[in-house]
Amino acid sequence: QVQLVESGGGLVQTGGSLRISCVARGRTFSGFNMGWFRQAPGKEREFVAAISWNGGTTHYAESVKGRFTISRDNAKSTVYLQMNSLKPEDTAVYHCVQDRFTGWPPVWDESDYWGQGTQVTVSS
Repeated sequence: QVQLVESGGGLVQTGGSLRISCVARGRTFSGFNMGWFRQAPGKEREFVAAISWNGGTTHYAESVKGRFTISRDNAKSTVYLQMNSLKPEDTAVYHCVQDRFTGWPPVWDESDYWGQGTQVTVSS
């Protein structure tokens, strides 16, 4: 059974930085793409960033490009999201996701494995 556990969320001021993490258990971590999504109150869940199984390829939403960096440590079965220059509109619950299948690019849907999320709040 795949389990994803996020951590590192919190309250930060506008312009600040935060790094959130997600530890994955249950499958060979290095074999699968990983991603981050976020959902703000009253809004649809939206894609934030993705990273290929070996870390060689990344992809970002336009809204976070240049501010956020996704990375992974396969030895620790962990994916990270470094968030800089945070804005109030970045406030959301951030969920990590593990691709059910292999290959790039990933096609994210409900059949993938999702974590419960970690709250990030950016104060103005």
